Amino acid sequence: MNERLTMRRTLLTIALLFGLGGVSTAVAVEGQKADLVNRRVLRVCADPANLPFSNQKGEGFENKIADVVSEALGIPVEYTWFPQATGFIRRTLFAKACDVVVGYAQGDELVLNTNHYYRSTYAVLYRKGQGLDGVDSLDDPKLKGKRIGIIAGTPPGDIMARNGLISTAKPYPLTVDRRYESPAERMIEDIRKGEVDAGILWGPIAGYFSSRGGEQLIVRPLVKESVGPRMAYRITMGVRQGDDVWKRQLNQVIAQNQGKIDKVLLDFGVPLLDEDNKQITVPRN
Repeated sequence: MNERLTMRRTLLTIALLFGLGGVSTAVAVEGQKADLVNRRVLRVCADPANLPFSNQKGEGFENKIADVVSEALGIPVEYTWFPQATGFIRRTLFAKACDVVVGYAQGDELVLNTNHYYRSTYAVLYRKGQGLDGVDSLDDPKLKGKRIGIIAGTPPGDIMARNGLISTAKPYPLTVDRRYESPAERMIEDIRKGEVDAGILWGPIAGYFSSRGGEQLIVRPLVKESVGPRMAYRITMGVRQGDDVWKRQLNQVIAQNQGKIDKVLLDFGVPLLDEDNKQITVPRN
């Protein structure tokens, strides 16, 4: 039970199954479930200020992926905006104000997951030529005694503790209103100023901000960790429990447009991994 609770907390962090009379009844019930989905527009739940994922200007990669889906379905996108904090799913998807969350970790039973459309991992960031070149694992001796930035409550913190790196770490808050505060950008600014030696962030965040606002930082996916919580996660689209027909339709869209989705993610610097933890550098067909 403790392991399950730990996994649930992990998945919720970073963001957050399935006589002729009997057949007729099943079809009718399935049809009633599908009626909850608005077929005239693609109704998306999203955070209004959460780059690189989404914002109200449509600049995030989840905005761009929503555009790919809407084009495939031949319908326009319509957003319900709400900060991705406590109550996000309840106030949006569960309230039937929208029909899909574009980014949701696979395995969280709060929603019904589509097939995953990308797999990424936490990453370590640092400045080139400052003594950490080549570091790609949290057990690297070069990290001993270094001041490392970590988002409080995220999975890498456990591995840092196992490797004796917490006593000199600098924590940054996990849950904030991104309209007013951006811990990841603050961490990266601290790395560039030399106030911390390295930082650990969810890969899509690391890849995006490492090349913006100043000196380009080295980003190394953490795929070699052998102890502690896993670093890599599959990301799906989330729909309401019971919307099985809608889930299958989105699965088809994902399968048919994987190359376009990959291109969006790669353009935003997202570290993409295949199932063997090898980094994907060109869109898949």
